[in-house]
Amino acid sequence: MADGLRSGQVAAAAGVNLQTLRYYERRGLLEEPTRSLGGHRLYPDEAVTTLRVIKAAQRLGFTLTEVAELLDAARHRHRLGEGAGLQARARQKLADVEAKIADLTVIAGSLRAGIAAGCDDLETCAGDPDCPLPFTELVARS
Repeated sequence: MADGLRSGQVAAAAGVNLQTLRYYERRGLLEEPTRSLGGHRLYPDEAVTTLRVIKAAQRLGFTLTEVAELLDAARHRHRLGEGAGLQARARQKLADVEAKIADLTVIAGSLRAGIAAGCDDLETCAGDPDCPLPFTELVARS
């Protein structure tokens, strides 16, 4: 019998379910495992680390496509192009997150103003020039 962890062991150790494990394998995020004589998938110990890295990257806001690119860049360091590494990608993701935070701050302030003004009817408020909700501005931003 070949050495390795079976699917259930890998999934449990990484805190994912079997469907997630199979999905990541189909997407190419995990290398295809070897098979036992009985046909069971046998993953190397490193598969647990890879799964944990994938889940952590997702929590940081990276899409699975971005995670796949980062994993590929790490596996093929000699082919790294400008902006392909984690540092460049993390800087871009941080800029995206900070832009979203700025947008959410504007939205939160607008909602607070609408609540404080007692806005109860969107159509009435939208027609009121003194309404604190910036209907025109918000539509222009989207």
